[in-house]
Amino acid sequence: MKTILNEQQLAITIQRLSNQLLENHLSLTDTVLIGIQPRGIYFSDRIVKEIAKQVAPENIRYGKLDITFYRDDVRKGLHTLNKTDIPFSIENKKVVLIDDVLYTGRTIRAALDALLDFGRPEKVELCILIDRRFSRQLPIQADYTGRSIDSIISQKVKVYWKEKDGKDEVELF
Repeated sequence: MKTILNEQQLAITIQRLSNQLLENHLSLTDTVLIGIQPRGIYFSDRIVKEIAKQVAPENIRYGKLDITFYRDDVRKGLHTLNKTDIPFSIENKKVVLIDDVLYTGRTIRAALDALLDFGRPEKVELCILIDRRFSRQLPIQADYTGRSIDSIISQKVKVYWKEKDGKDEVELF
């Protein structure tokens, strides 16, 4: 086991990514932020909280997307559903998808499919906490990356969030 980000490094990384998002989407008038269920929402909640320190909260449009039925790699058995909550139109908006770990790219592909049910965005960007860069099965890359790591297929990345796991930390097993 190896710690990739400790609590302080995680907080600094979230602050940096939030600032990068604001640099590129200063007014947020045509931008919406969407966290991917289930674990990406802990990261997206933190990003939104950080952005709200610099932008009036009423100017932030933030939604949560469940991609369970859009996945192509989970076909059998019962699936735990999460809630999709996108209380605004994404039609002709700049959408920033937010997830914790980018691995094969299949989660993001499913999220793109699911997004189309809510309209046709002008542009979609991807904000990722951890990019497992040599594991991609689809041609998907992040626009905003917290940390890129090299890992082998047998290794796992685990992101711990205080709200769910009692601590803030990212580990490689």
